[in-house]
Amino acid sequence: MKSMLWILAIFASAVALTLAARPNDGYVLLAYPPYRIELSFNFFVVLLFSFLFIMYVILRLTASMIALPEKSREYHLKRTREKNRATMLEGLVSYFEGRYAKAEKAAAQALEAGESPALNAVVAARAAHELRGFERRDGYLERAQALDPSEKTLRLMTSAELLIEERRYNEALTLLKELRESGGRQHTASLKLELKVRQHLKDWDAVLDLVAQLDTRNAFDAAYSEQLKRHARIEKLKRMVGEGKERFSAYWAKMPDPEKKDAKTASVAAQTFISFNECNIAQKVIEESLEQQWNSHLVAIYGDCPEPETVKRIERAELWLKDHDDDAVLLLTLGRLCMHQKLWGKAKSYLDASLSVHPSAAAHLAMARLAETMQKPEEAENHYRLAQELILSV
Repeated sequence: MKSMLWILAIFASAVALTLAARPNDGYVLLAYPPYRIELSFNFFVVLLFSFLFIMYVILRLTASMIALPEKSREYHLKRTREKNRATMLEGLVSYFEGRYAKAEKAAAQALEAGESPALNAVVAARAAHELRGFERRDGYLERAQALDPSEKTLRLMTSAELLIEERRYNEALTLLKELRESGGRQHTASLKLELKVRQHLKDWDAVLDLVAQLDTRNAFDAAYSEQLKRHARIEKLKRMVGEGKERFSAYWAKMPDPEKKDAKTASVAAQTFISFNECNIAQKVIEESLEQQWNSHLVAIYGDCPEPETVKRIERAELWLKDHDDDAVLLLTLGRLCMHQKLWGKAKSYLDASLSVHPSAAAHLAMARLAETMQKPEEAENHYRLAQELILSV
């Protein structure tokens, strides 16, 4: 646009000069007593334009000389910024390439130059952490706080993550609480970090709460989320065992039915109720879970507490056998239940069937005990030997 205006001005001047240069009798009289100067009009116009042009050139040169120091300073500042930014980018690239020593050096240089202090301090801190320079790491993070307090979230997130890697979970949790109080609780990444800390600290109630919050943000796929919740529920159940039968039973009663029917959860609960001599409750837990999904491990526990109502359990297990006649664990469980009921012949037949489907140390040990009961020491010794071989082969 500026060039176009200059071109138009030149063309206008050319037209004006052409019009003025046409033959005419005009003149210009300059009088300054006692002097009189008479000039032709065309010559006067040429002098006037020459004077204006010379004045313009002088003014432009003067302005350029006055602005030269400022332009020089701006140029050097621009070059310095470009150099500092290039150093910062070099540090970032080196960090992601795994060249941590080079990354720390470049980030530290950019930090000293004042280029994005919070970002460069964090990159230098992470690189120093990877090099196990923990004192240098903490120094960089302190400088980040001093030089750019506004980037509090960046500093706290980084510090917490690095402390978690160092297994300093309580200190990391303190920082995450500070982050939450400053508004960081809204960050999905901070919730994930806190989840990791709570898992290591075995705070299962907090784990369940955090997973529920993350589910509302679609932070995990459904399968992984369910895995996290199931693990937390199971670990909490295990912890409740030491708090006594009444508290464990009360907690189990409050759990939703779908969670109770999960195979691993039901396994922990059944074994716990058996340890409390609550075999009827354990039986119900196992049966309800097996109705939803077959699980051989639960079937094995089904035979751990045969009393009372062993006959009913045998009948129930035999109904399962119609659909799972090739399940070696179910056959073994039936054999053990029959042994408790002193149905020796039936027990042997189920144990033989279990061994034919899949030889196991547990089945050989049960056969050995049955042989001892039936006064067959050689057969018992043979099964003990086979059981030992299977155990040692694992």
